[in-house]
Formats: sequence, structure tokens, C-alpha cells
Amino acid sequence: MTGRRRRSHGEGSVYGLRRGELLGLRWSDVDLAAGTLTVRQTVLRAGGQLHFAEPKTERSRRTVPVPEQTMGLVRAHRRRQAAERLQAGERWQDFGLIFASTIGTPMEPRNVDRAWHATRARAGLPWLRLHDLRHACATFLLASGASPRTVMKTLGHSQITLTMNTYAHVLAEVERAAMDATADRLVG
Repeated sequence: MTGRRRRSHGEGSVYGLRRGELLGLRWSDVDLAAGTLTVRQTVLRAGGQLHFAEPKTERSRRTVPVPEQTMGLVRAHRRRQAAERLQAGERWQDFGLIFASTIGTPMEPRNVDRAWHATRARAGLPWLRLHDLRHACATFLLASGASPRTVMKTLGHSQITLTMNTYAHVLAEVERAAMDATADRLVG
């Protein structure tokens, strides 16, 4: 199921998706008009082969809102992929994937990690795993005032306790900021 390696970036991880969820996204999972994407499958390596699998948990099957700016990037990516498809000709294998190899097959997860680290290094960023973008998504959501339940749904966590325990340090900072803001209003 693998083709040649292709550049990829961590855009989807910014929206809380796991690497396998990103690689499993199909064009049919994107609603350009509504600005959403739906996680329905993942790509994973098992027994030396790439496979499509069910998401990690039932709550991992989810629909995530995506900002219009990002949807513009998705549209541009679709046009680039159409050109790649034409260039590949008969070699193209149509899996309907958003993030596909240059011949349409699922991307090798390790190659995505390698591409991420090369992109990160070129940008001069310190060591950072692709998965760390998932944590950044949760942190930014909480710091913006999103409820823990919203973060749970966005990340596809199976239980709210997982979200609360994993991001307790951020929640403490959010609580402190909320208390400070409340005190400013009451005193100010």
C-alpha cells in the first residue's frame, strides 16, 4: 500500500487529530461547505503492512470544525493532488485519501514523521513530535476558554477524566486567569 514518499505537514494535528487519523482521512470525510471533517478510519502499520482500521475509540469517530482559512488550504491541496493524479496516470491507485502518496496509496506513517522533523528543523524549531501538535491544540483550546468537554470531543478522548487529567496544568492556569478577571471586574 505504499508509494513514494511525499511531503506532508502537521496541519491536521493542530486540530487535534492523531497521525493515523490524518492519514486515514478521505475526501468524502470533508464537508467544504460546512467547514468540517469527519474521522471515520485510521491508517496503521501491523504485521509489516499498512492497514485501514476503525478509530481508536467510539468517541474517536468525530466531526471537527475547521476554520475557513484552513479550508482554503484544503481546496488548494485538492487541486495539487489532482495534478499529481494526472501525472501518475495508470500508476494512480484511488483510495480517495486526502494525504496520499504520489500514486494515491496511503502514506507510510514513519515517512510522515520524517517529513515533519525535516520541516521543523528547516523552520529552526526545537525538537517537537508531530503528536505534540495534538497537545498544543488542547492547550490552545483551553487557554481560549473552551470547555474541557469541547476539548474532549475535539481530541476524541473516550472519557472527560482523560482530558481533565492530561491537561490539569492548563486548566489550573485557565482557572487562575478567570479568577483574576473576575476580581478585576468586581474591584475595578
